[in-house]
Amino acid sequence: MMKKVRLINYKELEGLLSLYKYLIPDDPKLKIDTALKEHWNEILSDPSYFYLVIEEDNKLVCACNLTIIKNLTRSARPYGIIENVVTHPDYRNKGYGTAVLKKSVQVAEENNCYKVVLTTSRKDENILNFYENAGFDRGEKTAFIVRI
Repeated sequence: MMKKVRLINYKELEGLLSLYKYLIPDDPKLKIDTALKEHWNEILSDPSYFYLVIEEDNKLVCACNLTIIKNLTRSARPYGIIENVVTHPDYRNKGYGTAVLKKSVQVAEENNCYKVVLTTSRKDENILNFYENAGFDRGEKTAFIVRI
């Protein structure tokens, strides 16, 4: 399955935004205008950002993003943060989510990261078990968030 995971390309912004409606249903719909395209190009041009996706049936069905953060601890090794993990409802429970997570960890390892952090706002025990089964430890750290 991991061989299906790849980096997103510039032309897939609309497909990614369509997938995000399953991640945050009440999020305002973004208009794909010149400013958003420039923003998207900046994201894709930054070597610290990795948008990993799986395509099936000519559409994006699973995605997550990994950001590599430079660091001055742990022998100056960076760390990774995974966010926006989403799978289209019609493609869930088929291994796609696990595949993008495992590929993200692999990319982090290739970039000399000493750890990868994943946060979720979901409280559903099935979702938390999914992340644990993908190799993440929910008990190792505690996250605190301030919304601004």
